[in-house]
Amino acid sequence: MNFWKDQRVVVTGGGGFLGAHVVRKLSERGCKEIFIPRSAEYDLTREENVVRLYRAARPTLVIHLAAVVGGIGANRKSPGKFFYDNLMMGAMVMEYARTSGVKKFVAIGTICAYPKFTPVPFKEENLWNGYPEETNAPYGLAKKMLLVQAQAYRQQYGFNAIYLLPVNLYGPGDNFDPESSHVIPAVIRKCFEAVERGEKEVVCWGDGSPTREFLYVGDCAEAICLAAERYDKPEPVNLGAGFEISIRDLTERIAALCGFTGTIRWDTTQPNGQPRRSLDTARAEREFGFRAKVRFEEGLKETIEWYRKKIMR
Repeated sequence: MNFWKDQRVVVTGGGGFLGAHVVRKLSERGCKEIFIPRSAEYDLTREENVVRLYRAARPTLVIHLAAVVGGIGANRKSPGKFFYDNLMMGAMVMEYARTSGVKKFVAIGTICAYPKFTPVPFKEENLWNGYPEETNAPYGLAKKMLLVQAQAYRQQYGFNAIYLLPVNLYGPGDNFDPESSHVIPAVIRKCFEAVERGEKEVVCWGDGSPTREFLYVGDCAEAICLAAERYDKPEPVNLGAGFEISIRDLTERIAALCGFTGTIRWDTTQPNGQPRRSLDTARAEREFGFRAKVRFEEGLKETIEWYRKKIMR
């Protein structure tokens, strides 16, 4: 708790899905000065706004969560934007942290940075063994540059930047916009709408065979805070829950929890995405004592109930 007492913390993306949970965890730890640059006021792809941010906040620690992000559809529609915006934000936010005397920088990467055919479970040392899955490679590579920058800055300037790789997140407050949501909120919304309209069929992308791992958003926020407190090394660290589920099994489980009893049709004209995703989480537990606590079924029920209450308002 003493670690946070006198910290001035900037949380980019602090108003977003993960960011809101991180800010809550920081407050619970006794952090009194938390600055959240809102995108309407601080477009962090523009240098003058990054300069203005550091002048206003004078942070001692930065947690860089801000990202232009979405599911397969959003990545396919806007690969250039996903690459440019994420690359520029990361490069400038870290550079000005260094020149402003920030003591520690926590960079949040993405599982999309891993090569398409990484052996399961993904180990951090496999990160450079191939090209990412094509549909989200521009996003994944842009976020991967944060690791390159962090390690280069540590080597040349002694800058204390760490890099964390969260697996797919889910939980209350997720993005349920059909244009940009990830698989769990997308399927939840489809099932609720099908039940409401009395439809007998829900259509999902791909063939259902890919596997994914999911980390409850509150657990991820806890991991980020623990890493900020305890981890000061150049090697990247996976943040995950240590399990694997197929998209088919996931969809059937969500449908049952949402009360949808119709048919799930797989649209194989649409991409599957990466064939398998599951992380080796040993380094996070060894280095800063993180292990996911929320069981998947429990987190899924919470997420569905949150969405149910939201649409009934």
